[in-house]
Amino acid sequence: MITIEKIRDMKRKIDELKNAGKKIGFVPTMGYLHKGHLSLVEISKSISDITIVSIYVNPKQFLPGEDFERYPRDIKRDKDLLVEAGCDILFLPDDNEMYPEGYLTYVSVQKLSKILCGHSRPGHFDGVTTVVLKLFNIVKPDYAIFGEKDYQQLIIIKKMVQDLNLDVKIIPGKIIREEDGLAMSSRNVYLSKEEREQALCLYKSLNLAKDLVKNGLKDTEKIISEINNFIKKFDKAEIDYVKIVDSENLEELKEIKDRARLLLAVRIGKTRLIDNCELSL
Repeated sequence: MITIEKIRDMKRKIDELKNAGKKIGFVPTMGYLHKGHLSLVEISKSISDITIVSIYVNPKQFLPGEDFERYPRDIKRDKDLLVEAGCDILFLPDDNEMYPEGYLTYVSVQKLSKILCGHSRPGHFDGVTTVVLKLFNIVKPDYAIFGEKDYQQLIIIKKMVQDLNLDVKIIPGKIIREEDGLAMSSRNVYLSKEEREQALCLYKSLNLAKDLVKNGLKDTEKIISEINNFIKKFDKAEIDYVKIVDSENLEELKEIKDRARLLLAVRIGKTRLIDNCELSL
């Protein structure tokens, strides 16, 4: 694996690879990698000739007072994991490369970026789409792989690619979970032992919803009410939102139908966690 830090060097390498007819798979990350990230690398390796992973903790997607400064970072550990996973190139830019002095341009996917996590974290997705578009322009991937745990992000990136006619195919990666069901996340490291146990309320809520639908309940308001009541039993849990939406356009549903998706965000102590699942009849 080679590590490239400068945009000009990355572009030069990409031109070389493209001229050689190589198909490029790309996994953008903020580092502190776990098995979820590595599963995306595995997908990339299965469909492309060259796999590139970026690590960049993007300041533009953090709101004031959020965890930008304390977001977990361990580049040496990440490099070791990527080498073991068979990554070909690590792109490791810094803030001066990505947002030089005088930077003024931002990308916004309207409507989709204002709901769910976008409602709770205004401006967050503008930071996400801006950095992802910049990375796409630098890496020029044929395929880009995003995990389904950040489901709203996945849908927003797909919409950006469609609307801006970008030549990249977005590939989803399944949610990777701990043995007890907690969705893997770099932020799980923030949880105390007690909080870690209470964080299972998210996964248990998904299973509760699946059981309700399996038993014939289609009314989304009733399903959401059951989930809210369940989560409120956990004293360290504070609900941000519980929504059932169309899995393609994120519009809220009144009744379970094909393409229904349950999305939820819950604070466990000071840590905000998200999870989701498909709900099918």
